[in-house]
Amino acid sequence: MGLARRLYRGEIDVDFVGKWRLWYSLSGVLLLVSIVGLLINGLNLGVEFRGGTVFSFKTSQTLTVEQIRQDIQDEGVHQVIVQSAGDGWRVTTETLEEDFRAEVQSAIAKDFNVPAGDVSVQAIGATWGGEVSQKAWIGLGVFMLAIILYLSMAFEPKMALAAIVALFHDLVITAGIYAWSGFEVTPATLLGFLTILGYSLYDAVVVFDMIKEVTAKLGHTSKMTYSMAANNALNHTLIRSLNTSLVAILPVAAILFIGTTLLGAGTLKDLSLALFVGMVVGTYSSLCVATPLLVTLKEREPKYQAIAKRLASTGGGKGAKGGPKSAAVAKG
Repeated sequence: MGLARRLYRGEIDVDFVGKWRLWYSLSGVLLLVSIVGLLINGLNLGVEFRGGTVFSFKTSQTLTVEQIRQDIQDEGVHQVIVQSAGDGWRVTTETLEEDFRAEVQSAIAKDFNVPAGDVSVQAIGATWGGEVSQKAWIGLGVFMLAIILYLSMAFEPKMALAAIVALFHDLVITAGIYAWSGFEVTPATLLGFLTILGYSLYDAVVVFDMIKEVTAKLGHTSKMTYSMAANNALNHTLIRSLNTSLVAILPVAAILFIGTTLLGAGTLKDLSLALFVGMVVGTYSSLCVATPLLVTLKEREPKYQAIAKRLASTGGGKGAKGGPKSAAVAKG
């Protein structure tokens, strides 16, 4: 409690920029694991994207996912995905011919003691699924383009580049978690992806606005390097970022862990997992990726190199927290 109280009072100065090696290493590992998952497992695209047949029904019998899957496979169906949907079940298969769909529908009704009319069937063609996929990629591309244009106008190029890298960082890691977990990617998941990108952008903008305000005062007689000023600005926005993240994550966590497990709202997990992971990763990236990367880029500028060199020669930078370039200048 003492640490939390001091943190919220602003009495602790966290060295985010000075630990850039740790953040880069951690992000590198997360990105590598995510990319490997995407290459090996790929994304488990929902029926809305790849096409297929969906059977939905409710039964009074106590069943398991494996029992339902095995029963459907015994009918000659090969690709079977079984999900609980509230007090019912949702079975997704590959695209089936009309006569075969009727046979499977009858088998479900007979084996699970369900009236034939209560087994709903929805057939989604591969062509329609392909159109949905195309529109989803176009939507994501337009959204990313709009973000890039906004950042380019709102911030200087290096700030915009750092924020864009953080956005792609968040997107790849979230997609990697979906690849490893096997969670189905549905249109709701895509909405979650777009939401977390917007959330990550908001967090980065808040941090960068403060950094821009603080570093604008740096001159030839400054007593702080760019790294020190950026880290100071980051600590001033730390509590705001943590509070915003906590308030946003708690209801999403309730949907993910309580709604999908205790209440059986399985259809919500497609959206809630993307939101939960994205918000956590987005908060991390705005603090530990975007800002250290910005410092790495800015400390290469002659103006800030001169400030770091002057402070190092006069001892004014001793004990200060700096990024990779300022540390190199101090040693030189």
